[in-house]
Amino acid sequence: MITPNDFKPGLTIEYDGDVWMVVEFMHVKPGKGQAFVRTKLRNLRTDSVIERNFRVNEEFEPAHIERRKVQYLYNQGDEFIFMDMNLFEEVVVNREQLGDAVELMPENVEVVLLLHRGNVIGVELPTAVELRVVETEPGVRGDTASGGSKPAKLETGAIIQVPLFVNEGDIIRVDTRSRTYIERVS
Repeated sequence: MITPNDFKPGLTIEYDGDVWMVVEFMHVKPGKGQAFVRTKLRNLRTDSVIERNFRVNEEFEPAHIERRKVQYLYNQGDEFIFMDMNLFEEVVVNREQLGDAVELMPENVEVVLLLHRGNVIGVELPTAVELRVVETEPGVRGDTASGGSKPAKLETGAIIQVPLFVNEGDIIRVDTRSRTYIERVS
């Protein structure tokens, strides 16, 4: 069993019927009363983040997460097909198990599937992916690199803000953690 005194960033626990990863923690010893641990936890299924305080004597079951390196091949409706890079087997995953990650997942990208007790609970994308802009307003003469921004629809369906000089057909690099534009590749 794990107590809040054992918390560190990246540790996974079972709490409230779900699997959570410790994002941040801080030991707090108030002037009066019992010490506690203030935490930020990220749900690995829904990607939501919560803040909770735990008494130092509470106990949690450790959540053993298996990480499986796979390559995204294609999708058929709401089913996404991956190939295990070690066993060369196809793995089928439902859209709801992947969450919002599908919007930034181009075909043939290598990702890491997160499995808990044999069930897929999420996916870890690379920190940056290259995607083609399929729809955006045309740039206007006088647009500069430091000017404003505009929405752009990417080949995977995601809509992000890009600089005014980005045009349809451009390939851009996108940060998958913050879903933001990094640079224009071509």
